[in-house]
Amino acid sequence: MNTEKKPLLILTGPTAVGKTALSIQLAKAVGGEIVSADSMQVYRHMDIGSAKVTEEEMEGIPHYLIDVLDPQDDFNVATFQTLARQAMDEIYSHGNIPIITGGTGFYIQALLYDIDFKENNEKNPIRKELEQLAKELGDKAPGALHEKLSHIDPEAARQIHANNIKRVIRAIEYFEQTGEKISEHNEEMHQKESPYNFLYYVLTRDRKTLYERIDKRVDIMIANGLVKEIEKLKAMGCHRGQTSMQGLGYKEILDYLNGACTLEEAVYVLKRDTRHFAKRQLTWFKRERDVRFLNLPDFENDPDRVLRAIIEDCVAEKIVLQ
Repeated sequence: MNTEKKPLLILTGPTAVGKTALSIQLAKAVGGEIVSADSMQVYRHMDIGSAKVTEEEMEGIPHYLIDVLDPQDDFNVATFQTLARQAMDEIYSHGNIPIITGGTGFYIQALLYDIDFKENNEKNPIRKELEQLAKELGDKAPGALHEKLSHIDPEAARQIHANNIKRVIRAIEYFEQTGEKISEHNEEMHQKESPYNFLYYVLTRDRKTLYERIDKRVDIMIANGLVKEIEKLKAMGCHRGQTSMQGLGYKEILDYLNGACTLEEAVYVLKRDTRHFAKRQLTWFKRERDVRFLNLPDFENDPDRVLRAIIEDCVAEKIVLQ
């Protein structure tokens, strides 16, 4: 790798795998500061459901892109890119290394390969039309819009989950605007060379352990007051149509609070959908190039051994000096 490029570390993986604790130990070891690549931790008042890192857990390591927006604010990949670049400039000015940590693979890809989102115009009339259609279709919107996308861009439909209405709309809009498939555009962008001297790690565990950790995490969230947190958000005017309320944990509990299901049913759906989400995250990371997988069982499930392996790589790639 080109040592003239600025150094960058990425530590990602599926939800509940143990990224947060390892990222903090890594930052302490290499002189790093952490930029969150999480689409929910960016919001204030959303602590329990997003499994937000606490001040105590941070152990004095500066964290960026946490608690920077209100739940009513929109947040997308272009906004993330802008905020993350600003954070990285600040970290470099301190003489430290940015460590991107979080599970939103699309955000990481956009930052790592400097993907251009200039054409992403929020006021586009095609988008407004599609958003209006989604509103009119209500619960049928995900299926109907995803089917429309599968006709014009089957590859994008395969990559984007039907429930991710924002990205489905964006893909349809891109095709209608340019005549080009967004999947082909993204592939072209993906071939770009990164402007960073980076190491990109994906932390994994065996599936059984990961799913047990997910179920346990949901139980802890409920015990810690997730329902109360979402009751407060609802009282603030938050509703299902907002980006913040699309997050796992929030939409399920909102359904319970709105009388659509029992709490027991909401918790069951949350655990199931979080497991499915973890599976989709791994599928995404397996498609990425330049990724190094760190499977915890290969390190006898010892995070210290994983940390030592990363530091050895950092020295070998001249990201840090010994």
